[in-house]
Amino acid sequence: MADPKKTSRREERKKKKQQDPNQKARSWARDWFDALLWALLAALIIRALIFAPYRIPTPSMEETLLTGDFLLVSKFHYGPRTPQSVGIPVVGWHIKGFRLPSTRLPGFRDITRNDIVVFNYPIDDGIPAHKTNYIKRLVGMPGDTLRIENKVLYLNHQLAETFPTFQRLYTIQPAEGLRLSLDQLRDAGAVPLSQRFELRPGERVSAFMSESVAADILSRPDVVQVNMIIRQPEEDFNSSSPFRFARGLGAGNPDQMPEIVVPFAGQTVQLTMDNINRYWDIIARYEGNRLEVRNNRIFINGVETNEYTIQMDYYFMMGDNRDNSEDSRSWGFVPDDHIVGRAWITYFSLDGYWPRFNRVMRSIH
Repeated sequence: MADPKKTSRREERKKKKQQDPNQKARSWARDWFDALLWALLAALIIRALIFAPYRIPTPSMEETLLTGDFLLVSKFHYGPRTPQSVGIPVVGWHIKGFRLPSTRLPGFRDITRNDIVVFNYPIDDGIPAHKTNYIKRLVGMPGDTLRIENKVLYLNHQLAETFPTFQRLYTIQPAEGLRLSLDQLRDAGAVPLSQRFELRPGERVSAFMSESVAADILSRPDVVQVNMIIRQPEEDFNSSSPFRFARGLGAGNPDQMPEIVVPFAGQTVQLTMDNINRYWDIIARYEGNRLEVRNNRIFINGVETNEYTIQMDYYFMMGDNRDNSEDSRSWGFVPDDHIVGRAWITYFSLDGYWPRFNRVMRSIH
């Protein structure tokens, strides 16, 4: 005699096989939707808390990072920021003008001098998380004293650390009657400013290059001089110079910058008509106060004052391609709440349309 329970299970299986095809399709679609939803949620969590991709768009960090490098930016090194707005990040929609109280979760290490850091472009409008991302080397920590003399950065009254990949602008003088080849200079690692197909005999060339590349080019028999271009203190900024912050310090040009202290939380600064522009963005843009100057008198939130206590830590950033970088010399200090993360790995790289396989999965220093 057949077991009633087994018979019942066979009948149930037969009914499932004979179910409505539309119901099968709906079940399949629902399974895929659930899988995609969970994958999207996992991707958002990873991007918000652990890693974010970034592509190098300009040559401001060459030769350390090249235009076309694809990076992973680590947020867990310094700790991820909690959400700063309400919206749908997948489509880039947010409630405008609304900012959530935000903090930084614990990371496994502190931000460190000479780290290569991704941050939100400070002088963009809006809350930090919605601003354009920039990448530079952190050269000044909160409380550090900085100055630039003849292109040389001094940190706390000592020479700042340099790296062999740093680039600066040089001039190359060929031997009398000889003609330099731009292609050969590029092959040697220089980046000539000239885009002409052919140079005249004896024509001098300006190019960005590292010290080692400059020494290599100088050793060539068709070259007699390679000189770093250094603007002297009396050479003033021209009207189109992007270095408004350095200009506001009274610097003649970005090769010469007077001594400054990088602001830090708890620092009380004396405000005068001579230095108010140095602190304007900090007081008004980053720390949310109403700053006014009337009849050479300074008012913060309607109260006349000659001092201000800094609320956040700030950093000074510079590109490794020192003469081809828009950085803190241009727009000033970077607030702590604008820090996104540490550049960690180059996972891919393109030179135009051609892959640079030697840069795949390289750690960044």
